[in-house]
Amino acid sequence: MRRPRPPAWMATLTWKAGVFITVMCCALAALLGALVHVSVTRQTVDTAREKALGRLEEVTRAYEAGEPLPPYAGVDPAGMPAALRAMAVRGERGTVVADDPAGRPAMWAAGPADGRALAVRVDYSLSAGTISGLDKAIVGSSVLAIGATLLVGSFAVTRVTRRLHLTAQVARRISAGDLDARVNDPRTRDPAHPEDEVATVSGALDTMASSLQGKLLSEQRFTADVAHELRTPLTGLSAAAELLPPGRPAELVRDRVKAMRALTEDLLEISRLDTRTEKVDLDVHELGPLARRVVRASGTDTEVRILRDARVETDKRRLERVLGNLVANAHKHGRAPVTLTVDGPVLTVRDHGPGYPEYLLEHGPQRFRTESGSKGHGLGLTIAAGQASVIGAELRFGNAPDGGAEARLTLAEYTEGAEYAEYAEYAEHRDAPDPGGPAPT
Repeated sequence: MRRPRPPAWMATLTWKAGVFITVMCCALAALLGALVHVSVTRQTVDTAREKALGRLEEVTRAYEAGEPLPPYAGVDPAGMPAALRAMAVRGERGTVVADDPAGRPAMWAAGPADGRALAVRVDYSLSAGTISGLDKAIVGSSVLAIGATLLVGSFAVTRVTRRLHLTAQVARRISAGDLDARVNDPRTRDPAHPEDEVATVSGALDTMASSLQGKLLSEQRFTADVAHELRTPLTGLSAAAELLPPGRPAELVRDRVKAMRALTEDLLEISRLDTRTEKVDLDVHELGPLARRVVRASGTDTEVRILRDARVETDKRRLERVLGNLVANAHKHGRAPVTLTVDGPVLTVRDHGPGYPEYLLEHGPQRFRTESGSKGHGLGLTIAAGQASVIGAELRFGNAPDGGAEARLTLAEYTEGAEYAEYAEYAEHRDAPDPGGPAPT
């Protein structure tokens, strides 16, 4: 059987610090309380014992002189503790704290007297009340001290955890692509202010983000510059290829030039997606006709299955780009049959090839990534993932249980607003003939 899993809040640093502070305060309060209790009790008992032994000396002299004994003394008095009586009979002196016949705390002192026990008692109720009051004061002050320490400690720990949560949020924003996110801890900006561990982590995160942003921007600029520089010679090369005499060599040259121009356009598109400055042109479209149009434009033998048509508000050009790249990738790297299925706002492109490699399923499409000598998946899936992100769609890659790659694109289904629905209902009732009135002309 599995062990019960503790709640998530018990794993927080605030909870652990609170438990640690509480346990330590309780242990410290118990230790100090025990020391104070023992010290005060010992001092009180010693004082009462000295007083009782002093009275025993006086009573012993009075007994030996034959004088009458005071009310607090007597020979073998009633209520005398048996252990103390036995000690006195043996010829020894001793003291003990026990209740008197009236049931009140008393300090008993006894000594030998002609084979019997001569005993005196001293009222101990005031001392016992003092010790009891001291114990209550120790417990009350310990509770107050623990509560105050816990509040102060929780406040201090919460300040630290709040800064840690802020650092974690910034790290998540950076991992999501917001490279401008920074913690900007004030302790890292003032050299005169000493840094704690949290400030050190925050500063390291900001430095890492700045370095990563610089490298990515440099890569983006390099990609854009290379694509722009290739455009001009490729245009001239394309024009020159058109002047070649008909034949197989000319076809090969034109085919390679076309591939180079497509690669250049893909690089330019990726550089634009990397800058995250793309704007969308939203409109409402039906997915069934749009899927058929994409398949016709691809010129491939792709089956379109419409299980349930749906309307979505999206950028048609970008959505067609995503579907076109998925279909092209399925035919290029998979095997027939290839199907494009529309099931509401979900579009699925499925082939029956070897499926997507593990690195793609785990990390998503990567530019020019190859593995085990294969030719990889090029830039098509990278562009598809980027364009899907721009239009707010979710693109997931997986492998079908019976073999083949499966790319699933999920969009938000368009629903008409309440005002439009109310207007349509009103128009329907308005145009309907009145059963009791004349027929409309």
